[in-house]
Amino acid sequence: MDLVPALEEPLTQPLKSVLGPATAKVMAEHLGLHTVGDLLHHYPRRYEERGQLTHLADLPMDEHVTVVAQVADARLHTFASSRAPRGKGQRLEVTITDGSGRLQLVFFGAGVHKPHKELLPGTRAMFAGKVSVFNRRLQLAHPAYELLRGDSEETVETWAGALIPIYPATAKLESWKIGKAVQTVLPTAQEAVDPLPDSLRAGRGLVSLPEALLKIHRPHTKADIADARARLKWDEAFVLQVALARRRYADAQLPAVPRTPKPDGLLTAFDDRLPFTLTEGQQKVSQEIFDDLATDHPMHRLLQGEVGSGKTMVALRAMLAVVDAGGQAAMLAPTEVLAQQHHRSVTEMMGDLAQGGMLGGAEHATKVVLLTGSMGTAARRQALLDLATGEAGIVIGTHALIEDKVQFHDLGLVVVDEQHRFGVEQRDALRGKGKQPPHLLVMTATPIPRTVAMTVFGDLETSVLDQLPAGRSPIASHVVPAADKPHFLARAWERVREEVAKGHQAYVVCPRIGDEEEDPKKAGKKKAPEDEADKRPPLAVLDVAEQLRGGPLKGLTVEVLHGRMQPDDKDAVMRRFAAGDTDVLVATTVIEVGVNVPNATVMVIMDADRFGVSQLHQLRGRVGRGSAPGLCLLVSEMPEASAARQRLNAVASTLDGFELSRIDLEQRREGDVLGQAQSGARSSLRVLAVIEDEEIIAEAREEATTLVGSDPELTGLPGLRTALDALLDEEREQYLEKG
Repeated sequence: MDLVPALEEPLTQPLKSVLGPATAKVMAEHLGLHTVGDLLHHYPRRYEERGQLTHLADLPMDEHVTVVAQVADARLHTFASSRAPRGKGQRLEVTITDGSGRLQLVFFGAGVHKPHKELLPGTRAMFAGKVSVFNRRLQLAHPAYELLRGDSEETVETWAGALIPIYPATAKLESWKIGKAVQTVLPTAQEAVDPLPDSLRAGRGLVSLPEALLKIHRPHTKADIADARARLKWDEAFVLQVALARRRYADAQLPAVPRTPKPDGLLTAFDDRLPFTLTEGQQKVSQEIFDDLATDHPMHRLLQGEVGSGKTMVALRAMLAVVDAGGQAAMLAPTEVLAQQHHRSVTEMMGDLAQGGMLGGAEHATKVVLLTGSMGTAARRQALLDLATGEAGIVIGTHALIEDKVQFHDLGLVVVDEQHRFGVEQRDALRGKGKQPPHLLVMTATPIPRTVAMTVFGDLETSVLDQLPAGRSPIASHVVPAADKPHFLARAWERVREEVAKGHQAYVVCPRIGDEEEDPKKAGKKKAPEDEADKRPPLAVLDVAEQLRGGPLKGLTVEVLHGRMQPDDKDAVMRRFAAGDTDVLVATTVIEVGVNVPNATVMVIMDADRFGVSQLHQLRGRVGRGSAPGLCLLVSEMPEASAARQRLNAVASTLDGFELSRIDLEQRREGDVLGQAQSGARSSLRVLAVIEDEEIIAEAREEATTLVGSDPELTGLPGLRTALDALLDEEREQYLEKG
């Protein structure tokens, strides 16, 4: 039996001296580190220089931080409390400084003795803890600390020269303890198998993997760190690109039925009736899709388009082309409201071309059916029959389409609307309903982080619609700082009244419904008054609607819409709003996607800071859909300098969804590009940043495509195969296959 390779050794066994079972358990549970290799790939987040101190001025609230600083002052106080009624309670307050700011540390009770002896003015140490606020000052309560005595042999050895690595840590395991564990396993880095082909490494002047691991954990200079990061970024980009290139290669080997529209068929009849000309962008993207549909392997295309750029029109033309070629097309929508709306707008756009088999249907007509979970039995049975016989060329539905009962006569194209609302498994189940793999078109209005990431990484071909059709109006967006300037909020409600007076309508969006039960556990806890302001619950639809009816919007018809209403009630509210009978609709994000009321010109988003960037952009796209200009007001009580306000300013400053998704990515980082975030495992990207490292990713993609083209099985590269296996455990492999 072979010995386990050194890097695959579990942390619990070889290192009992350093990693006791308790430490190994914390590493596994809280940091996802199980083997020696995992620990070597747990890279420092940043480095502290001995001669320099961290910026105490920039500490983030509520985060675990590690700081290197000097003790300026230490005072022991005694006080009386319920536990120590005779004034015997003890509190040690230590002030530390780094030249940029000061920070207070507090220790209580029996915990004061050791720090009282050790943390004397002038002492330098590393401190780790969670930043909190007390009496409006930042503090760390009971931080863990490690003294830095420059003269002690052990400290100098452990912290390896002038640069101190600061590791991503947890409350249960401080950075320096992780550092000590890493130093113990560092010698095994020599046995790391290199995944990069020698020619690639030499051609780009990259250091070997063992050298990179040594330099990132024990750098002597900043140049060491730069060399290591450059090399490790290439590893991540290249291994991931090889995985995607193999995916593309395998897709290209799959058979699919080419679908070419008839010269004078349904598509031509549809185009001849259009009352407007397609934009240049729509024509170009349609051509890209038609070229893909004509090939004998499955199309795998992502259609990204601004809110309102006419994606539905492009998708419909693709579906008509497939019906022309004798196949069927299915459109998968995330909600019933949206499926019904798509069905309505598609049948309206097609007119008598959607009345196949019916009296008055046009010559090339087909049938367009709707399939959702709440349909009556008879209507559902008829829809299923039409799909099985091929009578229905187009079906629009929710995930009811995926059920086993649904049989297609010849499924040729699957269109998925708003990718991020669907699980990968659901998309895959629908694709499995074709006799051969159907072509796949994924539409998204706001490029969301994973999509942007996958686009930069590219296993989908991408088409972009960035022109708005003629007649669409621009949307002005403004941030309304309700706490700093309450009169701005009053003015916002006046603007709503002005728009209604002109015959238009308005949306008011809130983060919460407001009929949730108060959690009895939480209800029992009394909050301090300063917590009350910070932690007030998000504004709710039912409360806000009530206040508006009796206050600033008195006299207007105000209705509510939210996800917990019955489907029929929801539909009735939407129909009244669409018909213009309701002035103001107070809603949750159920209106986020696809709701189309051209007469609605103004949207007020309450507690806008509680929504993500892409969600705000998506919501804003509900106004300005007609000829009158749109207005979106982002109401927030967050202070001017907060990150939340900067995010809102970014949304207000641009209507470009691509620009916003980049901002979103830069702020949130990309999460896990391979979707591991869904299963709670840690990110596969450790040093690579999708936005900053676009060039490396593009170059790695070229190298990977060339390599896979010449050697799809990677026969000559055992190191690369091992790295791929580690990246693509079974779950990720499936995720990519279904991507």
